[in-house]
Amino acid sequence: MPKPFKNSRPPKRRPQLPLDPSYLVQKPLEPGKELAVAKLKTKTFHPTIYRKRVDRVDGTPSHGDLVEVRAEGETVGFGYWNPRAGAQVKIVRWGSEQPNVAWWKQQLAESIALRERTLGLPAKTDAYRIINAEGDGFPGLVVDRYGPIISIQAFTLAMYQRAEAIAKLLVEQLDVRDWIVRPGPSTEEQEGFIADGFASPGVPKKLKLEEHGVRFEVLPFEGHKTGFFCDQRDNRVRLRDFCAGKSVLDVCCYSGGFAMNAAKAGASDVTGVDLDEEAIAMAKRNANLNQVSAKFVHADAFSYMRDMQRNGRQFDVVILDPPKLIRNRDEMHEGQNKYFDFNKLAISLVKPGGMLLTCSCSGLFSLEEFTKTVRAATSDERPRMLLKSGPGLDHPVALNCLETDYLKCLWLQKS
Repeated sequence: MPKPFKNSRPPKRRPQLPLDPSYLVQKPLEPGKELAVAKLKTKTFHPTIYRKRVDRVDGTPSHGDLVEVRAEGETVGFGYWNPRAGAQVKIVRWGSEQPNVAWWKQQLAESIALRERTLGLPAKTDAYRIINAEGDGFPGLVVDRYGPIISIQAFTLAMYQRAEAIAKLLVEQLDVRDWIVRPGPSTEEQEGFIADGFASPGVPKKLKLEEHGVRFEVLPFEGHKTGFFCDQRDNRVRLRDFCAGKSVLDVCCYSGGFAMNAAKAGASDVTGVDLDEEAIAMAKRNANLNQVSAKFVHADAFSYMRDMQRNGRQFDVVILDPPKLIRNRDEMHEGQNKYFDFNKLAISLVKPGGMLLTCSCSGLFSLEEFTKTVRAATSDERPRMLLKSGPGLDHPVALNCLETDYLKCLWLQKS
């Protein structure tokens, strides 16, 4: 039997009454009944179908049910229905064939093959992404592998309802023992439900993983997202090229991923800052685990950088990797202003000739807009851009859903 546990990060606001818990039971991957039909006003190739595009629904689908999607008189695909969400349908399979268990097994096998055979990730790290939502054709589903377990995060009601079935299929295909399921951080606002996580009985409370020779502690039940940030793996190892003998500041450091790599590369001194007290404690444990010297400070990033600015303190390398600042289109203006303020402060803390690695994980904030914002924030310092980068290749982007190109990193050298 799966082991339930409370969501450790409850939602901040409640715009609607949460969905009745009776709808949160786990479901099989095949519906076992005739499907309702969602008819669209116009055809689309985007996997997210908002309510304004739905003309009508023939039948009475329940929350999270699979529906047939038709447009202009033909079946365009099959998706999951949620009348409480702004995105009422999420397409999971295009074409006229209904997804069944055999289809799910094949799609999951192809995703695993990309990571394990094509990219050869098991030889480089214990931690990598197996399913990257729309990038792998599974809207609302993110799956990371952490050594002997898989960690699933469900962002939609339908994927939460099918998470146990998906976990069991993955266990069959991967050399793992256990699994954990956690609902996404904004399911109440975006999908209208609140749910607890659950896990197979053998999931440990703490894991130790290795990435390019650096060891990390991961807390599957408590950490952010699925417990670790696999997406920055390639950027973390690339950072080493700039850190030997340098002073390094890691802003919004979480568990110290960039800081550990800087210290391993021979940085003269390393400081990490984060507002999450538990993350700072984990970063300190990671420093001990890797036997490196690094200072970690529990503080608000804005306040800390302002203090450093007032004190005239500068660093050879500054990493700025804040949490998602734009979660929906209503937050675009405020979030863009935050990115501006963050980067204006960060560039002032970089020594002449030094490096600023600045990142955004807001999918709705395009690379073009992020670059323009950073350019405006840093214009007085006249930096030059050495590189633009993103996540590792285990985070593919769906070209019909460019929001999946969420992680953007700019490598700037101050003049």
